[in-house]
Amino acid sequence: MRVHDFPDKRLGTVMPYGVYDLTPTCGWGSVGVDQDTAAFAVATVQQWWQRMGQPRYPTVQQVLMTADGGGSNGSRSRLWKVERPKLSDATGLEGHVCHFPPGTSPWNKIEHRLFGHSTENWRGRPLVTQEVLVNLIANTTTEAGLRVEAALDSTPYETGKKVSDEALAHVN
Repeated sequence: MRVHDFPDKRLGTVMPYGVYDLTPTCGWGSVGVDQDTAAFAVATVQQWWQRMGQPRYPTVQQVLMTADGGGSNGSRSRLWKVERPKLSDATGLEGHVCHFPPGTSPWNKIEHRLFGHSTENWRGRPLVTQEVLVNLIANTTTEAGLRVEAALDSTPYETGKKVSDEALAHVN
C-alpha cells in the first residue's frame, strides 16, 4: 500500500486525514481510499463530531477549526468553501475556520501532536493493507495522554468539481 504519491493498483492508496482536539489531547483519523478532496475533509470532521466530539461536548453550538493554507481544506479552495457549510447542516454546529498563513504548516498542532505520533507508531512496520494503517493510527497513544481513534472511509469522492461564481456567492 502506498500513501499519497505512490499509488499501487494491487495494494491500493490511502489518504490519512485527521482532527486533533486540543482540550483532551485526543485525535480522530480517517483513512480515505479514494481522493483527498474538500468533501473528504468535511466528512472527516463530521466523523470526528459524531464519534468523539458530540459525546464529549453535548451542549456545544459552535466549533472553531484551524487548517493549513493549502490542500483540500485550503483558504483558496472554492470547493472547501462550498462543502464546509454541509458540516453545519449535518451537525447543527456553527463552524468557523482560521487558516494558517502560507508556509506556516510547521506550526500546525495536528502535525506535531497527532500525525507525528501516529507516523512514529507505524515506523518500521509494513503498511500492507488499509486495515493495518487504520489499526496503527487507532492504537496511537503517548505518555502525555494522547488517545486516537480511526476508521476507514471507503466513500468515493469526485474530483475535478468546479464551483461557479454563483454557487460561491451563496456561501455565508
